[in-house]
Amino acid sequence: MKGGKVLVFVLTIVTLTSCKEMMPKAPKGSFIFDLNFLLHHDSIIVLKTNNGLGMVAVSPKYQAKVFTSTADGFNGKSFGWIKYETFDLKQPDPHMNAFGGEDRLWLGPEGGRFSLFFKPGTPMEFANWHTPAAVDNESWQLVSSSDTRASMSKTTRLQNYAGTQLDIKLQRDIEIMEPEAINRLLGISPDATIKLVGFSTINTITNTGNTAWDETTGAPCLWNLDMFTPSPKTVIVVPYVDNATGKVATTNYFGEIANDRITYKKGILLFKADGKSRGKLGIPPNRAKNIAGSYDASNRVLTITVFDIDNGARYLNQEWKTDTAPFSGDAVNAYNDGPLADGKQMGPFYEIESVSPAAFLKPGQKLAHKHSVFHFTGDEKALNTIALKTLGVSIKDITSALK
Repeated sequence: MKGGKVLVFVLTIVTLTSCKEMMPKAPKGSFIFDLNFLLHHDSIIVLKTNNGLGMVAVSPKYQAKVFTSTADGFNGKSFGWIKYETFDLKQPDPHMNAFGGEDRLWLGPEGGRFSLFFKPGTPMEFANWHTPAAVDNESWQLVSSSDTRASMSKTTRLQNYAGTQLDIKLQRDIEIMEPEAINRLLGISPDATIKLVGFSTINTITNTGNTAWDETTGAPCLWNLDMFTPSPKTVIVVPYVDNATGKVATTNYFGEIANDRITYKKGILLFKADGKSRGKLGIPPNRAKNIAGSYDASNRVLTITVFDIDNGARYLNQEWKTDTAPFSGDAVNAYNDGPLADGKQMGPFYEIESVSPAAFLKPGQKLAHKHSVFHFTGDEKALNTIALKTLGVSIKDITSALK
């Protein structure tokens, strides 16, 4: 296996964390705080840029998650949301184990006649909802790693709601990107006040069984979910195709989103992400663009996500219903966490999500879905230039729309 430098780096941190008197007390919310915590549970792989300021924490044990990243070294802000309490559960939660992670992989569809979260014939209600173990609480195999890349894989067998057995191999190839590569990709030229970090994930699903996945058997999809910590002044930004036909967004996944929490016009959707009101939205493939993001005005953090989109493909409907057309779903989603009816809450966190089209694969065939995440911090005027270039909207318009 490659990556001796990475392993030495990890072992060094483990040694330091075992000697508390040698480690400065890390403030909660910093990258080193989260890294110290994670290292007590897994041999975390830390990918890093040449200047040492950009870092990404990757976990083979916890489903090949990118748990968090930073743009400013060990003491910089930790961008991913982590639920620390979940790691101490003596028994796995039967529904979902919310470890967190700023980029995690799930499989869809969640609901519908080809659901992977409900056993055949069971009512689609929470008591019967179970996340597939391969993307919930089972370890993945580390295939290879270096200072900048990590590759992990997982084989699994699932049964969908239609009763079809799916034999699957999953692979995640994660790479941290140098600032120059990020700037070229996004077409930006940040000034010297900006600190940035970014990584790409290539997620691959292979049909390892003997049966083709089609409109009759059902087909799964790859599903990237980015979990971030909200603030009272965080807003999700989802550009969309303005001149297409049909609805702009599905806004009633968990009940209709209140009007004071969402607004959209002229190709820009803005969604309040303060972690105080549960709501989810989705953009259909004919309206979807390959970019979304958020701006946290409290901490001056601009987040950009870029992902594969096929505007002509069929995407899976993930609603908890069996009477909806199964291949009429959304391609891009956003979620804001909030209290449930009983007052309990998983987070708070918010999510930006992208999915692949339905994986209509014959035995031996594979489908890949690329999803990348970038964070920028610094002077708001400089961040505004980046927001205009990438998302097509100013920081002022983002922050003033949902006050």
